[in-house]
Amino acid sequence: METGKQKPRVAFQGERGAFSEEAALKLLGDDVELVPQRTFAALFDSLKAGVADYLVAPVENSIAGIVEPSVSRIRASSLVILNEVELQIDQHLIGCPGASFDTIETVHSHPMALAQCKHFFARNPRVKPIVADDTAGSVAEVVRQRDRTVAAIAGRHAAEIYGGEIILENIQDNPTNHTRFVLLSVKEYES
Repeated sequence: METGKQKPRVAFQGERGAFSEEAALKLLGDDVELVPQRTFAALFDSLKAGVADYLVAPVENSIAGIVEPSVSRIRASSLVILNEVELQIDQHLIGCPGASFDTIETVHSHPMALAQCKHFFARNPRVKPIVADDTAGSVAEVVRQRDRTVAAIAGRHAAEIYGGEIILENIQDNPTNHTRFVLLSVKEYES
């Protein structure tokens, strides 16, 4: 029986498969409508634009520190933090099918993900990091291009969604890498 009740809409920065999507599902459960937003600006505008009821934003990573584009927008807003969750973040090197570590020349990902993998880049100076909008979107683009010289850094779920191959697992600097995410909404005033 259809109740007609709309699922809560939750916005997150990145494409499907982003760590923020995982945080949204942990905070609100599976019975939500996911609203991916390309940038932090779009994410924080999503409530005002009426495309989402909630938003999930990363605020701090145990390796890379404060997620400044997110935290500065939270501080400048009147949004209310309703809940938070901390996730284990395992960063993987992901290529298109057929790619191998020997063919990789550039690695695309969100700046926070690249910052969590500094030791990997120091050990492999021939591999150049390239800043992108998000982790999962980087995997989608790498798979779409089918260029064996290009890889992405992202989570396992992104590789599964877009058909990428994990070339190296857990390349983050510290195996106990965590990011704290907050669930935000518009402040409700009681009348």
